Amino acid sequence: MENSFTHLDSTGKAAMVDVGAKLVSRRTAVARSVVALPEAVWSQLNNGEIQTPKGAVFQIAIIAGIMAAKKTGELIPLCHPLGLDNCHIAIHTNDQMEVIIDCTATITAKTGVEMEALVGASMAALTIYDMCKAMSHDIVIKETKLMQKTGGKRDFNREQ
Repeated sequence: MENSFTHLDSTGKAAMVDVGAKLVSRRTAVARSVVALPEAVWSQLNNGEIQTPKGAVFQIAIIAGIMAAKKTGELIPLCHPLGLDNCHIAIHTNDQMEVIIDCTATITAKTGVEMEALVGASMAALTIYDMCKAMSHDIVIKETKLMQKTGGKRDFNREQ
């Protein structure tokens, strides 16, 4: 854990982190969102996908997540605008009627991509909610968390 907040200047005011002196390195981050589905929605799963009149839910969620990850610098005020090298979203279900969304963002740059991965996973989860809410509003986005990051000052790896 850092000893101080990085987005504050010496007077305590909000500031973008100056990454000018940092070294360029390969950076990767993986974030996960978990969406709990009620039976009314879960029962619509067919071959690992939910089809709605709006389209294939998971496929559209993947596209929405990637689009959002690319716009993170526009959505979160003090994030640097980044040109991602790659963004990949994988979606699968488990036996607890949950959808697991993993977003992996990579870049070779002076700053990390944790926020891009978190935004990508979050937007994919929100898209699933939006596309399935006609069947039930009892959908719960349980959590979004950073699972792993590499590159930069230190690596991070969460077990679960």
